[in-house]
Amino acid sequence: MSACRTSPLWLGLLAALPAWAADPCDELPKPSVVVKRLESAPEFNLRYGYRALTNLGSAKARPGQQVLGLTRGNASVRFASTTPVIVSADGRWECASPQITLTYGFAPLTVHVAREFPPDTCAYKEIHAHEMRHVETYQAHLAAIEQDLTATLNRRFAGSSPWRGQAGQLARRLQQELDTRWLPYVQREIAKVEAAQALIDTPEEYDRVANACDGEISKRLKPGKAATP
Repeated sequence: MSACRTSPLWLGLLAALPAWAADPCDELPKPSVVVKRLESAPEFNLRYGYRALTNLGSAKARPGQQVLGLTRGNASVRFASTTPVIVSADGRWECASPQITLTYGFAPLTVHVAREFPPDTCAYKEIHAHEMRHVETYQAHLAAIEQDLTATLNRRFAGSSPWRGQAGQLARRLQQELDTRWLPYVQREIAKVEAAQALIDTPEEYDRVANACDGEISKRLKPGKAATP
């Protein structure tokens, strides 16, 4: 999707009402934005062996590495809106007040540990601890961008007077802008977490986990290096 330029959502301003006439649009609430962060707990999946995880994590693992653990977050972004409307008596124009709710986060957020390492083993605890660092990074990033998301959307939508324009147009134009501009914007902000995730998966961290527990990990694997992206 390509971002659209900022532009008014109405086709034309209403003619000014006489100074003594009440503006019917004043009956509407002001446009508003609510931002909600998903607080989903991670799901744990111990069904896959390291070969399957290596295939799943091939985009992040270096050649020759075996993936022992993997954390995957599915970014979820949803805009919901209700738009109270007042239509003129002649049906030609309307005023509307968008009430927008953004819900964003990772759902599901899944932690995989290779089934070769049962939960009661030292190796499992090491791999699990590494993956929980990824979980914490996902959650911290969502919290860190909440203020900027709220401020940016408020600048665009909230606090102004109701929008005015040709009847039947405003809700459609609002939805179009949310889909083409603001949905991709929020997705890009969420995707910035990958830079922080890369700082966890260093060669030194890979080697530390692979050599932990007095060689327990290497004994359970075929020849090849171990990784936990």
